[in-house]
Amino acid sequence: MRCLALIFAFLAAPLSAHEFWIEPEAYQVSANGMLTGEIVNGQEFSGTKLPYLPQRFVNFVAVVQGKVVPVPGRVGDQPALNMRAAGDGLHVIAYQARNATVDYDSWEKFQRFVDHKDLGDVRSRHDARGLPEANFNEVYSRYSKSLIGVGDGAGSDRRTGLETEIVALTNPYTDDLSAGMRLQLFYRQDVRANTQIEILEKSPMGVVQQAFYRTDANGIAVIPVKSGYRYMADAVVLREPSDALAASTGAVWETLWANLTWAAP
Repeated sequence: MRCLALIFAFLAAPLSAHEFWIEPEAYQVSANGMLTGEIVNGQEFSGTKLPYLPQRFVNFVAVVQGKVVPVPGRVGDQPALNMRAAGDGLHVIAYQARNATVDYDSWEKFQRFVDHKDLGDVRSRHDARGLPEANFNEVYSRYSKSLIGVGDGAGSDRRTGLETEIVALTNPYTDDLSAGMRLQLFYRQDVRANTQIEILEKSPMGVVQQAFYRTDANGIAVIPVKSGYRYMADAVVLREPSDALAASTGAVWETLWANLTWAAP
């Protein structure tokens, strides 16, 4: 099976982790139209909209028909994405944020995050390294993508060079979605098998629901979608930071967040 068991049905419940995503004003635009959208940090498809600040990102590009185009902007521009489309076809917007850190004043707070993102038995690894139970740091990086259909919307998603990345194997604007949206999860050059992908679904009325899926042996999960709804997929890698990164940030854990947004016409 392409998709392993659905862990939970969609739940209209509060969400505990903060995502970081690209939210286009429109997911389908006319040929040679404008692509506009926000960079958002928050939860439940609501949060702080961030301006265009080059000092906060490593890379911010649009990929269309194999061509990579830097997203232009001036410091402070909002929305952060505001560019003319590079011709007909599927536009993949990719954004890599610079590293940031978060402090944990208790193990329980970190454990809630670990449980929510299904990161496994982190406590035994934490204890084996002789790390403190409270007052420790995590360094994190964000790797966000969005799919925008321009004109005929034809084309396909692809790897964009992000260290961890969700790739859509389905084009939501041209393919048949009756069998669901196929996503493949990567970390570096490897697929991530048997890994949780969190899905947020936003209805045309603004109601947000949450579900969890697992990838199969090929790193693929199939997500049921509904016409007129917007979607966000999120998956997290947890690892020990390199010696250099630990020394520069004081962090004892590192997380890498992959995110993808799209809409079902």
